[in-house]
Amino acid sequence: MSTQDISRTQAWVMASRPQTLPAAAAPVLVGTALAVHDGLFAPLPALAALVGALLIQVGTNFANDYYDAIQGADTEAREGFTRVTAGGLIPPAEVKRAMYLTFAAAILLGTYLVYVGGVPILVIGLLSVASGIAYTGGPYPLGYHGLGDLFVFVFFGLVAVVGTYYVQAASILAAPLSMGIPPETVTLVAVLASLPIAAISTNILVVNNIRDKEEDATTGKRTLAVRFGYGFARAEYVVMLVVAYAVPLYLWTRSGFEWHVLLPFLSMPIAARIARTVLTETNGELLNPALEDTGKLLALYALLFSVGLALA
Repeated sequence: MSTQDISRTQAWVMASRPQTLPAAAAPVLVGTALAVHDGLFAPLPALAALVGALLIQVGTNFANDYYDAIQGADTEAREGFTRVTAGGLIPPAEVKRAMYLTFAAAILLGTYLVYVGGVPILVIGLLSVASGIAYTGGPYPLGYHGLGDLFVFVFFGLVAVVGTYYVQAASILAAPLSMGIPPETVTLVAVLASLPIAAISTNILVVNNIRDKEEDATTGKRTLAVRFGYGFARAEYVVMLVVAYAVPLYLWTRSGFEWHVLLPFLSMPIAARIARTVLTETNGELLNPALEDTGKLLALYALLFSVGLALA
């Protein structure tokens, strides 16, 4: 489909990048499953966490589209999916306005979560929004200086899973508007359960950076793939997969969970198939499907892991 054939509505859907939404939903699913396991499930905080995560993801997507275009990172040589700002489908000012409105909606929703979880959620929420903008915008764009992987690992893994667990636990175990972290609302198991989601979410970015390595190098976007080469990025992909599949095994052998927690291993053949492509290809025509498949792997893994956690 040429850009002339894309309607206004289609352009906005493209800008929101619905294919990235599993990265926002997956940690909420896992954090909620662990809350179910611990008898701390709270439906309203869980729903608010999900909607807030989706809004931050979409806002971050708008920010990436806008800032990559105005900073010249999106060129005609780009092999990825169409960007609406660089492609002239939506005026830059409108994309920027949509970014701020989406983040504002996330902050508005976050007021309820702040009431439930107190100051820790306020800090986490503001940092998440600020980082979503700073990923490609601001005076020191994280994604342009090799910090994008760390950003995704921390905010779409650790913070999202543990934060989802925390707001549900706090709604049951603590009084509203807590100034600190109440006892038993942040657990070691919640941190461990966040690691697979953090790892596979990071791998979505790794595939993107491998695909765009040559273009990023010419436009000054110093991702880890640009800084250290294809070999480093591919090794990172494999290490992240090892982390993802080691955690359920650890929980089963060391933390008293039953065999159900090993359900994510059913997704391992899919992970191996995607890894073969990532380890051998640099062409966008082959890596674009691998990018989508890594997002699907995240969704499948999160579903299987969540079922395993809840059953256990």
